[in-house]
Parts: sequence; structure tokens; C-alpha cells
Amino acid sequence: MEFGKNNTPFSEAEFADRVARTKKRMEEAGLDALICSDPANMNYLTGYNGWSFYVHQAVIVLQDLEHPLWFGRGQDANGARITTILPGENILYYADEFVQSTTSHPMQELARNLRDRGLARGRVGVEGDSYYFTARSQAVLVRELPDAEIVDADCLVNWVRATKSEAEIRLMQEAARITEKIMATAIEKMAVGVRQCDVAAEIQAAGTRGLDEYGGDYPAIVPLMPTGIGTSCPHLTWSDAPFQAQTGTTIEVAGVRHRYHVPLTRTVYLGQPPQKMADAAKVVVEGIEAALEVARPGAGSREVHAAWTRTIARHGLVKDSRCGYSIGLNYPPDWGERTISLRATDDTILQPNMTIHFMPGIWLDDWGIAISEPIRITETGVETFCSFERRLFVK
Repeated sequence: MEFGKNNTPFSEAEFADRVARTKKRMEEAGLDALICSDPANMNYLTGYNGWSFYVHQAVIVLQDLEHPLWFGRGQDANGARITTILPGENILYYADEFVQSTTSHPMQELARNLRDRGLARGRVGVEGDSYYFTARSQAVLVRELPDAEIVDADCLVNWVRATKSEAEIRLMQEAARITEKIMATAIEKMAVGVRQCDVAAEIQAAGTRGLDEYGGDYPAIVPLMPTGIGTSCPHLTWSDAPFQAQTGTTIEVAGVRHRYHVPLTRTVYLGQPPQKMADAAKVVVEGIEAALEVARPGAGSREVHAAWTRTIARHGLVKDSRCGYSIGLNYPPDWGERTISLRATDDTILQPNMTIHFMPGIWLDDWGIAISEPIRITETGVETFCSFERRLFVK
């Protein structure tokens, strides 16, 4: 890798289009500047890719500046030079004395840069609900820019990301091949007496190695592997205990390519599954098929959710949470984009190249089952990213 070279998988023209669409939304919101602290949004707008999100950093979009500004820790500035499409003068950084300090804060330096660029009285958007934008960051910005209007821009860039380009779709298709390999590995390695941590290690190794043609990236979420009574909830990981006979385990993993995620969930039972679980698996598969019949351009998110809930309700099952969410480019702690949700109260109208994890898990008091499909809305309907048998796996 070299300074000044585009080390992202995307062209400068694609980045220009992303920034233009972001500025259009900013104009509609009356924003002079937008501070993006979500690392996925930083990557999306500039290509920046580094494990530096544990310190304060941002990409700043200004209406009157062609390229965004990267702002971060001084020792990460070379990472910005290596991974982004930005000219050198757009890479700004703060000294290490601001890092985790009790007497100063990086937002003081960011505010100074905004003042120097004539934005002391501007209308400045922040990502108020981002995992990476803290209450102290907000307080310091307000204090340092007393004449500016600091407003919550929420998920402005996330919504720009919701519709993918063809180049993004290609990366997700590559990620899907890794996903298939990970899931096949997990099911193959899982057996009575095998330690959960050993299967987790195989999963992570398969995801990192990827395929012969290309390798994999780290996922925003570690392998989720609730087993036994743990299947009654979706977000447990693993222990060093062995898998037990006559127990079910749900496996949720994602293949990742250049930070683009394609998650998939399947359920495995070691032994003879109880009839209620075998029956539930068939209902879930029937519900998925019904929902995918509805998922197409022009359909509403709530219509997809309704098709799913109607189907399972005929069999006496109820799921009161959403059954899907937008996916794509992301960093820890989540591969969801925090935009589209397939639920009864979501008014999103589906458009071509929206990408969604259709995740209709059923979690009851002492057991659960989850079978999911990552999908892409096409020009005429829907397609699944993965080709992996949709059923309860019994070993």
C-alpha cells in the first residue's frame, strides 16, 4: 500500500456520488456541516478503514468542500492517507495529549477546525444515536461552538447507504460465498462432546481464510451460538463447555468482504429433535417463503412483516419483534445499518438493491429456533444471497 493511492475496492467516482447524495440530504435538513462518527459512515464516504474507533474520530462533510475531512488521532493519520481517497490537506488530526484525557477533549480540536472554516455560526449535524458519539462529545461541541446550532442528524448517511451500488452488491455476493463456507464448517464441526469454543474457533478461522480466490474480513458481531435453554434468546455466544446430546443450538454468523456483511442463521439439533421443534422449523420456513413472495420493489416493510406474521399465526406461533433489518457495510458492535426494519410500524418502501437480513427467529420460554435469509431486493422481486438448505439440521 502507498500514500495517495486508492486502496479501497471502489472508484473515486463512486465516492463522489456518495458524497453528493449525502450533501443533498444535508441540504434538505438545512445543514452546513455533518460530523460522522460512525466508522461505517466514515468508510462509506472516504474509504477509511482502521481499528481506531476506540478513540474519538470523525469524517466531516461540508457543503462548500468537494471532499470530506478526516479527523482523528495523530498516529492514525497515516492510516487515513493509506486507505482513503482524500487529498492530504483534508486529513486533520489531534495530538496524543487529547487521548482519554481528563483535562482536554478531541472535540475541542474539531470545533477549532470548524471555526477556522467559518462555521462558528453554522448549523452542524451530529450522529446523536451513534455508538461512537458520546454525551461528552456533544457537551464539548456545544461549549466550544456557542453560536452554532448543533442538531441531531440521526441516521442521515445510514439512509444513503441503504440502497447499494452494483459494486457493493458484488462484494456482498463474494461475502455470501464465505458465509456458506462458515455455516457448513460450523455444522460439520458441531458434535456431542465437542467444546463450544473449539467450534467458535473453526468458525472464525473459516471466516478469516475465506476462499482460495479471496480472503475474509472480521465480522462486526462474533459467532452467536446459544445452545440448550440458551436458544430461548438470540444473543449468547459460547463457553468452553461441550455440546450436549438432545439439545439444539442456533448459529448466527456472517461472511465479510471489505467490511460488507452477509449474515445467516441456522439451527442444529444433536439427537432426535422434539416434535414441537421439528414442527416450528417447518412453520418458520413456510413463513420465510410467504414473506419473500411479498418482498419486491414498491412493497412496504410492514407488508413483508405482515406476510410472515400471518403465516406463523395460522400455526399458533407469535413473534412480537421485527423479522428483518438492513445490512451491508459495518463495524462492531453490529452489522445492522439502523435504518430499515421489517415490522408493523415501519413505513419504508422497498427499492432495488436494498439488502436485508430476513431474520425470523422464534424465541420462547425455554427453547427457540432461528432460520434466516440475507436478501436483495431486485428490479422485479427478491433474491437470496446465500444458497444454503433452509431447514432444521439434525445430527
